[in-house]
Formats: sequence, structure tokens, C-alpha cells
Amino acid sequence: MISPDSNGQLAQGFKPRHVTMLSIAGIIGAGLFVGSGHAIAAAGPATILSYFCSGLLVVLVMRMLGEMAVANPDTGSFSTYADQAIGPWAGFTIGWLYWWFWVLVIPIEALAAGHVLHQWFPQVDAWLFALLSIVLLAATNLFSVAKYGEFEFWFALFKVTAIIGFISLGFAVLMGWVPGREVSGLSTLMQNHGGFAPNGWSAVVGAFITVMFSFIGTEAVTIAAAESASPARNIAKATRSVIWRIGVFYILSVFVIISVVPWNDPQLTVVGSYQRALEIMDIPFAKFMVDVVVLVAVGSCMNSSIYISSRMLFSLGKRGEAPAAVRKTSGVGVPRMAVYASTVIGAIITVVSYFAPAGLFEFLLASSGAIALLVYLVIAISQLRMRRMLTRQNVEIALPMWLFPWLTYAVILFISGALVVMMFTPEHRAEITSTISLALVISLIGIFVAGRHGHAQRPATLPEAD
Repeated sequence: MISPDSNGQLAQGFKPRHVTMLSIAGIIGAGLFVGSGHAIAAAGPATILSYFCSGLLVVLVMRMLGEMAVANPDTGSFSTYADQAIGPWAGFTIGWLYWWFWVLVIPIEALAAGHVLHQWFPQVDAWLFALLSIVLLAATNLFSVAKYGEFEFWFALFKVTAIIGFISLGFAVLMGWVPGREVSGLSTLMQNHGGFAPNGWSAVVGAFITVMFSFIGTEAVTIAAAESASPARNIAKATRSVIWRIGVFYILSVFVIISVVPWNDPQLTVVGSYQRALEIMDIPFAKFMVDVVVLVAVGSCMNSSIYISSRMLFSLGKRGEAPAAVRKTSGVGVPRMAVYASTVIGAIITVVSYFAPAGLFEFLLASSGAIALLVYLVIAISQLRMRRMLTRQNVEIALPMWLFPWLTYAVILFISGALVVMMFTPEHRAEITSTISLALVISLIGIFVAGRHGHAQRPATLPEAD
């Protein structure tokens, strides 16, 4: 039972099944169901390599993050570890960047929800539906974390069921097991539509950057697990399962799509990859079914966005790197001011997207374009340095990174190379320059704030092992 005053402490209300389902599908939103069509249209069937490389990168990053999180579970996750392993300025910078990213996801998912609902009820403007969805889902974050976990459990289960159903149906049609529903298949599509990489390998690299947006959020399970009764065990379990999650939900589903839908199908980017695949397979009510799945997915992802952004803001507040009000919690252990702050800013950006010049919203989105790669880069550098700190303190490494330090170095080099490629790729240059500029400004503020606390660039020491 939680006392009326939780003294700035989060509740441990997540059950193991909540954490498990959140780690499986809690962050799957419009990026997979709709956005995958844009990646396929850009790179053709070779998009599956973009998904494979992105998935492999996420697996390695999650292993590094899992090593640190199992040793020291914390709701600030990689922001806290960057603070400890690199320096307070680094934790400040990556924490605020990550918060900004998820605040921007709120209007992105809300706009997708508003679009679906407006199609069903055209008499109501889409932006009103978008705002209403934000208000309703913010309310679920103001109750106890156990209620939020239960809400997300069922919605994540719905997404899992929908994706598995889509993959099963697709394979059945491709194998010719469904009478009257025959499709060409991947080999025929490649022969008739320009081959495996019709737009060249540079397009595959570009698709990798697009695909990364769909994957970010996998690391958020380490934030949620900190509010469970056995955080280390739940983090280890979620980290180990990330390989099959990515393999099933992303790579297999994309394989079905590129085997059914020609990459140059003009409807691919209009109606979305899942809907177009179902239409080609001649499945009745394809649009309605996908709309329902997308509505649930974006609602769930929006809910998770509010949760993640509020917890990161709470962690920054606990370290004195955000206003003191956001570190206060309610009687049930919910950082309500952090929830309010993240939600209100997300709602304002939603309104801006409708009534302000279009360029402003596009600029805001561009400022978050490379944050995923920066977060993964910081995780890798933090793990490299924290391993040495843990070793010096004789802390047992319960979930060690594979082939340390060589795979860690490989990840750092790969991400650095991807950032350089973005800088020299016209369609991604605005994203990288906006994100790096924002990161530099926040870093300067972080150095100033840390300097006022007397530890500007000194890596913090880890808490002593029990």
C-alpha cells in the first residue's frame, strides 16, 4: 500500500506480464503499419536489408543497455548511465534530447489517430480528434502505473495478435493454401520490377535511416522495468527476447509485404503497406481492419510516449537537471507534473501542426530525426566506460555484452558512419544538422548546469554494489 505522500518515489506497480508485453509491442505504432511503405517504395525489396541491419544494431545496443540496467536499474536508464560513465553534461544532453523526441511522437501519433477517426466521422475535424486522444491517454498516465500497465498490456496484445495474423495469412497465400487468392511472390516481383535493389544501394542506406524511426523505443523497457518489483530480472528477460521480437514483428512482416506488393505500386505510400498487401491478397474489409489496428497501435504508442517522456523528465528532475516540480509524485507514485508538462507541450505542437505554417512543424520533426542514433551512440560509449567502472568495483556482470569490447567498438564506428552518411545525403541533411545543432545547444546548457553543481565534466561514480 502506498502512503498518501510518496516522497518523490515511483511505485513498483508493473507486473512481470506488463513488462513482458510492453517490451514485445508497447512501442509499435504507425511507423510499422504505415511508415514501412515509404521505406519499401524508396529501396525496393532490398528494404529488408535495412530492417535487418537496423534490427541487428538494436539487438547489440539492447545488450549493452541491458548490461548496465541489470547492474543498476534506474528509471533514467541510459541518461543516468551517461551521467555516471561519461559525465553529468552527457546525461543532461541525452536525457533532454530523448524527452524531446517522445514529446514529438505524441503529436505524430495523435495526428494519425485523428486522421483515422475523421474518416469515420467526417463532421468532426481531425485536429479535434487528435487533441481528444491526447487528453484521454494523458488521463490513463495519471492513474497508478499498475492501471497504465494493464491498459498497455491488452492493447499491446491486440497489436501482437494482428501482426501474427497478418504474417500467417500472408504465408498461407504465398504458399497457395488459400483458394482463389494467388499472388506473384518475391522472385516474380524482383524479375518484373527492377530486381532486388532497383534504386541502388544508396537508397538502401537511406531506407535504413527511415527504418530506425520504427525501432526507437525498444530501449524504453529499461525505463518501465524500474517500476516493477524485480527490475533486474525483467530487464534481463526483455533484453534476451529482443532478437525474436524484431525477427517476427518487423523482418517477417516486411518480407510478406515485399513478396506481395510491387515496390513501385503507387498505392503503397498512399494507403500504407499493410493495407495494400491485404488488398492485393483480396481480403475483404482490408481498409477497415487496418484502420482499426492502426488506431489501436497509434493510441498505444501515444500512451507509451507520454509515459516515457514523463519518466525521463522525472529522472532529470531527480538529478537536479529539470525544474524541481517534475520530480514530485502523487500518493500512488505517479510524477503528475512531469505527465502534465510532456502532454501539454505535445498538445501545443499538435495544434501548431494545423494552424501554424507547415514549415514550422517540419522543422520540429527534423530536429528529432537523428536522436535515435545519438541515443544508441551514447549507450555504446557509456557501456564501454561503465564496464571498466563495474570491474573496478568488483560488480558481477550478470548480462555481459557479447565479444566485449570489439562489438561495442563496431557499434560506435557503425553509428558514427551512419551520421556522416546522413550529413552528405541531401534528403537527410536537414535532420542531422538540426539534431546536432539542438544537441550542441543542450550540451552547452548541460555543462553550465553541471558546473553550477561543481562537477561539470567529471564522470560520476557508480553507487557501491550491495
